[in-house]
Amino acid sequence: MKRSTLGISGLGICLAVVLTGCGGAASDGGNALVVDGGTFTFALSSDPGSLDPQMGAGTSLFTVTQFAYDPLVSVDGETGEIRSELATKWELAEETVKLTLADGITCADGAKLTATNVADNLNFVADPNNKSPFLGTFFPVGAKAEGDDAAGTVTITLAQPAPFVLNGLAGLPIVCPSGLADRAKLATATAGTGPYQLTEAASGDHYTYKIRDGYKWGPAGATTATKGLPDTVVIKVVQNETTAANLLLSGGLNGAQIAGPDADRLDKAGLFTATTPAIVGEQWYNHAAGRVTSDAKVRMALTQSLDLDQLQKVLTAGHGRTGTTMAANAPVACPGDSVSDSLPRGDAKSAGALLDQAGWKAGSDGTRTKDGKPLTLTFLYQNNLGSSGDAAAELAVKQWKAIGVQATAHSQNETTLTGTIFGAGDWDVSWVSLNVSSPDQLVPFLSGPAAPDGTNFAAIADSTYDAAVKNAMAIPGKEGCKDWLDAESALIAKAAVVPFAYNDVRTFGKGAKFETPGQLIPTSIRMLAR
Repeated sequence: MKRSTLGISGLGICLAVVLTGCGGAASDGGNALVVDGGTFTFALSSDPGSLDPQMGAGTSLFTVTQFAYDPLVSVDGETGEIRSELATKWELAEETVKLTLADGITCADGAKLTATNVADNLNFVADPNNKSPFLGTFFPVGAKAEGDDAAGTVTITLAQPAPFVLNGLAGLPIVCPSGLADRAKLATATAGTGPYQLTEAASGDHYTYKIRDGYKWGPAGATTATKGLPDTVVIKVVQNETTAANLLLSGGLNGAQIAGPDADRLDKAGLFTATTPAIVGEQWYNHAAGRVTSDAKVRMALTQSLDLDQLQKVLTAGHGRTGTTMAANAPVACPGDSVSDSLPRGDAKSAGALLDQAGWKAGSDGTRTKDGKPLTLTFLYQNNLGSSGDAAAELAVKQWKAIGVQATAHSQNETTLTGTIFGAGDWDVSWVSLNVSSPDQLVPFLSGPAAPDGTNFAAIADSTYDAAVKNAMAIPGKEGCKDWLDAESALIAKAAVVPFAYNDVRTFGKGAKFETPGQLIPTSIRMLAR
């Protein structure tokens, strides 16, 4: 069973930055018997930071969240069909969504999860004062929830149409009463209904989870009584990709996502592989007033000066491709192509002409200046792209230098990078891959209040996009896909955001197999005898 997720990351938040379901294929790497118990050790390239599951959208946080928390519904990664999780039934009307909870749901501390508890979760996210990144992404703006404990139902009243509302609910983890009463504890502990409970948190090093007995409300009824699940899960922070690959080969890890050249040697070693299609190269500009990239001519020039095809090949070690939609996680809610024909193409000459028009003139040494100040950029990219990411970043800096732009590249882990861009920090260009499955989940990142007041971290303000979204929101489900794709195309054509590289991201396993629809699904793990 594939669960819908959101995630920002250099490989894809498949923005939680974050924020975040996509389908995956797997190769067994040889036949092996499934065995009960044992310890499953999985590597993350970045520490998740605060563990509050409703207050962060990074991929690392999403990965660990899956172990201790459940959403209301799940999404089948192959068919796109909504499946059960905490809720076993759902009814949609024009203005309401009614969900019936499964019987006997309990929290890790033994407390019963009630419909009122669930409604409290949804209303917390719905309150803009709480600044949850899931507002507008997984839960519609203006919506309100009410629980009926006697009937075991939760009713959501919508403020406006929400064509993919159930897809969104599949990505929103539900917190138990103890966590709602004291959210501060959620930074370093868990309070959920999930299949595992956090027992140890060593920030920057590892997180340990123990299995829960009696869990039976997972995706499509998944249960911890299933043979092959590990008793213990250890999430280790391993920032260096080569180190993670070596640990996999030596048996020091059971699983890790590897994107760079090390992936090929793991593939040749015959390890189990789960693949997930994702955006891995997506260039964002800081549109905020006062940044050099607030000028549309500068953004277009910076885009046209890049050989996007070459960047894609370097970033993906030759395995990538041009994508089709900005909401690329399988099952894609709106199939089509908003990307390939919309990406700006050009050369250094046309890029230079645009910079001339913007007032950035080249001096005798080729450096462009305006009012006596050089055209400089702060360029951020995530460290989990491996050596391929470093090489691609160096290439981008070189191509910008060719048109007189001085860019300084900084590799940062996910926690630092998302903290910078969502905190209205010092940046001009960033590579942040936002992986979602339905286009409405992109809206808070492409419009609305800029960070730190909202999740629009690039401070994009485009009236054409806003109008297209308004039209698309009023059309049920897939019937509005043309409007959604047209809205994406318009932004890409203007170089407001540039999704330039897509790839099948590989998560390797040794001594275990699993499913990775965007994130590792705990109830899919099977320990193997070797």
